[in-house]
Amino acid sequence: MATTSFDSPLGPLGLAASPRGLVEVSLRGPVAPHGPEDDPDARAILDVARRQLTEYFAGERREFDVPLDVDLGDGFRGRALAALTRVPFGETVTYGGLADAAGYPKAARAAGTACSTNPLAIFIPCHRVVPASGGIGKYGGGEPMKRALLELEGTANA
Repeated sequence: MATTSFDSPLGPLGLAASPRGLVEVSLRGPVAPHGPEDDPDARAILDVARRQLTEYFAGERREFDVPLDVDLGDGFRGRALAALTRVPFGETVTYGGLADAAGYPKAARAAGTACSTNPLAIFIPCHRVVPASGGIGKYGGGEPMKRALLELEGTANA
């Protein structure tokens, strides 16, 4: 395992990786180490994640291809977060739309809960989920961060 911080234009992000992929993104700064910090393969994953985040915030990257090492499970949460990975850059989906894409069209509130437990914010783009009633909704990094991410992607909801 390995951890690092990334100084984004929106504030410090914490990143953690295993030798297989990114395991955590903290919108509120550094993450606690998940084990020994000297794994060179995990460090290489973090280097890729940092480079891709730099490109994303510079407006040069629209998709991430850093490997992810998270078992989302096969229940609703996993299906919702997997569906979220298919929401394109610059587009949004409502909580109800995300629930529908996960196979549970009446589970809009559960979709919000799935988003709130997303371990890989930005890489699994929960900032692209908005309420059907308007506005941008809540976000783990706060409303200003969500608004800035939506503006970066050029969405109409920002």
